[in-house]
Amino acid sequence: MQIDEIIRMQKGEITEHVIYSRLAQETRDSHNRKALLQIAKDELKHYGILKSVTKKEFQPDLLKIMWYSFLAKTLGFAFALKLMEGGEGRAQEDYLRLAKEFPQVKRIIYDEETHENELIGLIKEERLEYASAIVLGLNDALVELTGALAGLTLALQDATLVAVSGFMVGFAAALSMAASSYLSSREEAGVKSPLKSAVYTGTTYMLTVILLIAPYFILPDVYASLTTMLFTALSIIAAYTFYISVAKSQRFLSRFLEMATISLFVAAVSFLVGFAARTLFGIDV
Repeated sequence: MQIDEIIRMQKGEITEHVIYSRLAQETRDSHNRKALLQIAKDELKHYGILKSVTKKEFQPDLLKIMWYSFLAKTLGFAFALKLMEGGEGRAQEDYLRLAKEFPQVKRIIYDEETHENELIGLIKEERLEYASAIVLGLNDALVELTGALAGLTLALQDATLVAVSGFMVGFAAALSMAASSYLSSREEAGVKSPLKSAVYTGTTYMLTVILLIAPYFILPDVYASLTTMLFTALSIIAAYTFYISVAKSQRFLSRFLEMATISLFVAAVSFLVGFAARTLFGIDV
């Protein structure tokens, strides 16, 4: 193995030591802090092992530190750490090759494959504990609003009317979904707060509604708005599916295709219903 590759690995270890240490300082959860400090300690140990090979000191990557700190603050610790560890997982082959020349590197391999993954799995985060409530609001909003907006698009053929109608339908549905989430959460075991569950569901629903109706307020052509709305829906599905698949170590493609297929199918059926309503009732707006 070339010395440049070992240096890259050494820089990575000291960078991750700083990232974990900084995240430990920022979290208020004592459980999370303990887990993050243990990982930071391991990363510094790995840096020391590689230093014994290169005989050199290196500074951490400040841009990488800033990036993962930003991700942790905006999208959560679990997402940022799983994403970072996913990148490190690709370095296992490099460590295996290096261990043939330097047996002390085997300790790094052991930590990367077992200890760190176990610690990351222990990290508790509220937004993941209420992931089912978020999925409920997001999925229902995508399915119901893409269908409603597609039907209204053909029935009304006026972008502003479609947007206002969609907002009214979405707002009422968000309140209804929040109430349903509250009532169902009271019956579920393991849900800490039915009220928080309701807030996550209602808020997620309403934010999705705003994103979906936005094209109708911006674009004058109703069919351009419909196309943009469908693209927005697919983008939301892709973004959230990627987030959950990383944070919970789940498969991305199957979850994305399932949600996308359901939303587009409902939109297509609703579009046909809108066409039928316009034809049968002679709607001309």
